[in-house]
Amino acid sequence: MMENNLLLSDHQIRLAGSNESCSGRIELFHYGVWGTVCDDGWDLNDAEVACRELGCGPALGASMSASFGQGTGQIWLDDLACSGSETSLGVCGHSGFGTHNCGHHQDAGVICSNYSIRLAGSNESCSGRIEIYHNTSWGTVCDDGWDLNDAEVACRQLGCGPAVGAPQNAYFGQGTGQIWLDDLACSGNETSLGLCVHRGFGTHDCVHSEDAGVKCSKYSVRLVGSDNSCSGRIEIYHNGVWGTVCDDGWDLNDAEVVCRELGCGPALDAPQSAYFGQGTGQIWLDDLVCSGSETSLSMCGHSGFGTHNCGHHEDAGVKCSSNLIRVVGSAESCSGRIEIYHNGVWGTVCDDSWDLNDAEVACRQLGCGPALDAPQNAHFGQGTGQIWLDDLVCSGSEYSLGMCQHSGFGTHNCGHHEDAGVKCLNHSLRLVGSNELCSGRIEIYHNGVWGTVCDDSWDLNDAEVACRQLGCGPALGAPQNAYFGQGTGQIWLDDLVCSGSENSLGMCGHSGFGTHNCAHREDAGVICSSKTLLVIGSDESCSGRIEIYHNGVWGTVCDDAWDLNDAEVACRQLGCGPALGAPRYAYFGQGTGQIWLDDLACSGNESTLSICGHGGFGIHNCGHHEDAGVICSSKIADA
Repeated sequence: MMENNLLLSDHQIRLAGSNESCSGRIELFHYGVWGTVCDDGWDLNDAEVACRELGCGPALGASMSASFGQGTGQIWLDDLACSGSETSLGVCGHSGFGTHNCGHHQDAGVICSNYSIRLAGSNESCSGRIEIYHNTSWGTVCDDGWDLNDAEVACRQLGCGPAVGAPQNAYFGQGTGQIWLDDLACSGNETSLGLCVHRGFGTHDCVHSEDAGVKCSKYSVRLVGSDNSCSGRIEIYHNGVWGTVCDDGWDLNDAEVVCRELGCGPALDAPQSAYFGQGTGQIWLDDLVCSGSETSLSMCGHSGFGTHNCGHHEDAGVKCSSNLIRVVGSAESCSGRIEIYHNGVWGTVCDDSWDLNDAEVACRQLGCGPALDAPQNAHFGQGTGQIWLDDLVCSGSEYSLGMCQHSGFGTHNCGHHEDAGVKCLNHSLRLVGSNELCSGRIEIYHNGVWGTVCDDSWDLNDAEVACRQLGCGPALGAPQNAYFGQGTGQIWLDDLVCSGSENSLGMCGHSGFGTHNCAHREDAGVICSSKTLLVIGSDESCSGRIEIYHNGVWGTVCDDAWDLNDAEVACRQLGCGPALGAPRYAYFGQGTGQIWLDDLACSGNESTLSICGHGGFGIHNCGHHEDAGVICSSKIADA
């Protein structure tokens, strides 16, 4: 045994010539030099030992004849004769280190199963009880000394994001059978748990009540360069480092995978050429070929992690639909009961563990400012139907609630009397320097600071986005040169390039937050129409068919469930007096084109129709013969 230990300490093992973490040419580090292994006598028993030593799963192949390319320099081992049960190649029978009759055209390789680790006891793909595969058996890991460094290695080996928890005491339930590892001491940089210091496979003083678990970030992808939670430059986490994706071959199928992985809606665009600004450091993926159905980018065809012919001017980005969250039960657009859209159904969030960190994520996802409060106990009224999320644990930096740790969609022990809510700062965009509600100098809120927008390239398309974000009507003007006065302090955005269809200025192309060559004499402004609601088909200014302005298009409202409460909100939004009637069946004539809202459920106290309960913009089962109308008393100013 002493001789074996010495041999083990004398060399290390690695793979070369492949982009796969568990397949490649075998190389050994012995007495300060890396060298190869000759394929004389090389077989699946030898490969099984190499795979075990590498911390990979069982051997699938024992490649010969330099199938992973020829190495250079030293050849360390020849004529290996392993039984398959040894702990390292060095303890197998062989001719002696450096003794061989081979050339590098005979370099040996292995193809091992990637998966020598799995999670159990949880519905989450990146959280659960740790189980590892060794000597053809799955077994658990003891929690003696188990910490975040160990969990970090497990998360990396699983292909998940960074570790956020290292639960002990069989947090995810007790396993059965073998306990493989105990007293793990990982630095956090290892590629597998088997490579960390430990007592030896199967050596422990534990029982299954001490089984270790992990909570990893489910998402190894993030978006940068935008203030929208579902649009930005793609960055992925690999081998402990964040890096970008090259835009060679980048298309909507690839973007669809990212949007799904982030918990956002369908992909709307796949921008190239560093549309959201250039990243720095590592470029991880190039030449991606996704079908669009994969669950992560790493599952798509690609050139291999770190293999590329790109610069950061080619960094890829995405624009995903972000309308998967809404607030209900409040007259405020940024405060209310949280409802999320999942599997085609709107549902609530349970308030178990609900706090300001969770609310911060919800506010970001809503496109609002920072969280002010995280009310519980159905503060904004009880929802109905589905409860989607429970036991949320957000750090506050996630892009959507679905990215936070939780019990699983639809898994909960709650009733609607526990529905969670938020109170967010109303606007991440404001107007200054004017007495008009929908005209003024543009200021945006970013990183806790209000700042202005430079007028370089500022045009009506950009103004259209600002007007939409402000909840105003269509853009009428895009004044430059500090038309509404000069701001002070930070200038946040420059060189904006909006198509006009974006939901916020941060989703447009720009130089990056805080990157500019401007002074405040160039502060941009907008002149928007104050109307987002019209009445048509009547000679009266306070009676007619309801039409609302959304995403740059005017459309009607369906009369399903339309009543005086809904009409009251419309009359208030129009600046008219109290509702006198809520006529249905296209009483004021049929509209054309888009039908925006259906199944409205207003309490009557809301400030706009859009914040009432509804099925979602554009979701309806109506025809224009069902267009809703209002009859309001005269304008309050005329009374």
